[in-house]
Amino acid sequence: MTNGAANKNSNLAALGLRARGGKEAQITAISVDSREVTQGTLFFALPGTKVHGASFVAKALAQGAAAVLTDPEGAALCSAEVEAAGAALIVAEDARAALAQTASIWFGPTPSTVVAVTGTNGKTSVSTFCRQIWLELGHEACNLGTTGVEGAWTYPLRHTTPEPITLHRVMAEAARQGVTHLSMEASSHGLDQRRLDGVMLKAAGFTNFTQDHLDYHKTFEAYFEAKMGLFDRVLPPEAGAVINIDDPKGTRVADIAEDRGQEVIRVGRREDADLYLSAQRFDATGQELRFSFEGKTYLKRLNLVGGFQADNVLLAAGLVIAAGEDPAAVFETLPYLTTVRGRMQLAATRANGAAVFVDYAHTPDAVRTALRAMRPHVMGRIIAIVGAGGDRDTLKRPLMGAEAVRNADFVIVTDDNPRSEDPAKIRAAVLEGAINAGGSDRVMEVADRAEAILRAADMLEPGDALLVAGKGHETGQIIGDDILPFDDVEQASVAVAALDGKI
Repeated sequence: MTNGAANKNSNLAALGLRARGGKEAQITAISVDSREVTQGTLFFALPGTKVHGASFVAKALAQGAAAVLTDPEGAALCSAEVEAAGAALIVAEDARAALAQTASIWFGPTPSTVVAVTGTNGKTSVSTFCRQIWLELGHEACNLGTTGVEGAWTYPLRHTTPEPITLHRVMAEAARQGVTHLSMEASSHGLDQRRLDGVMLKAAGFTNFTQDHLDYHKTFEAYFEAKMGLFDRVLPPEAGAVINIDDPKGTRVADIAEDRGQEVIRVGRREDADLYLSAQRFDATGQELRFSFEGKTYLKRLNLVGGFQADNVLLAAGLVIAAGEDPAAVFETLPYLTTVRGRMQLAATRANGAAVFVDYAHTPDAVRTALRAMRPHVMGRIIAIVGAGGDRDTLKRPLMGAEAVRNADFVIVTDDNPRSEDPAKIRAAVLEGAINAGGSDRVMEVADRAEAILRAADMLEPGDALLVAGKGHETGQIIGDDILPFDDVEQASVAVAALDGKI
């Protein structure tokens, strides 16, 4: 993928920027990394969690930076260096927002129809279903987020919501590859750090709000406010807002959107919803839905396991409608939607008919939702494998163990991505929650994740099902500073094949 902009040379005025003293500069590149600065680069010295980016201005100038953009704190640290080098200094009250807007201008046109979705759970599913619906309708479409860029054009990403330079470079390249419709995940980190502020959205969606990322946001209110940045700052007043009003925060989100003048579509199982799911009927391979929209009632099949899949699908349908598609045409595509990778994905089936599913559930609410969603499809026992990631919210660990025990018949606690933490301590916290919730005789600790999957699969009898929760689509396990190859779907498939004598 190309690294430059549509217009490789641009002055500050063309980028909507004004330097101190009116100094002008010809810009050939933009960067937040001083190591990547070349002659003519506009360097963004942003405030960091540990070190201010102004600390790297001297290196950027030495490598040819023509201009530096920073906040007032950064200006106080580096203005003398910038002036001595003869470079331009731009001071912005919100340097991160300025970066997002500049990246938007620098990289040029993006897909003409872009929607975004935020919430604790369901973002990947909703954005993927949007892409699938658009493709069924004949559009060149992609989704962008946790699983990278997927669809008509593919590209790997390291973060759910990339920093603005990467985000706009990728979006511009998608447009050059012919992509016209793009759905993207809006993470709370990305919103808090203004990464999406330069994105032009047709519509935005809200899935739900539960505990996660308190290691970063510290409080529930701060976490919620970060997510609301999508509606009260990023989404234009004339755009559409699609809100799950079944969530306790849904009404508040809808009020925020309406206060901004956005056209709200309420989605849910309540009769006051605009897109109202009135009934579901489950079978072994999917579900039948009855729902209504704009005075019309629809009966559609979803070949997806899990009641919550209907909520995600209808939210995605609402987003596609809000972005301009005909409702009836959108609903015609629903029977053709397929499982999202790592989201309630059927990974393997035992010879006796017992099924193994893999899901990305890595919060207490997601574990509860996934297990409860499986229950109507399962005649026998549900066995669950759970763990928790290291260097992340520690408060949710016992809650995850508790939810697993309350909603499964047997639980195996294993390692997830321990990162720099002691895996045994993480498992102990999950186990404590499981035992305190009454699961002392229904819980087992198996440290090695591959062994845990093998032992759980071996327990399956006819009519049973296994849920391997936590890592979903991930293809590596993070232990210390190493990322070791590990794919839950692949491990489940190998375990079942070995147990059934196929390898």
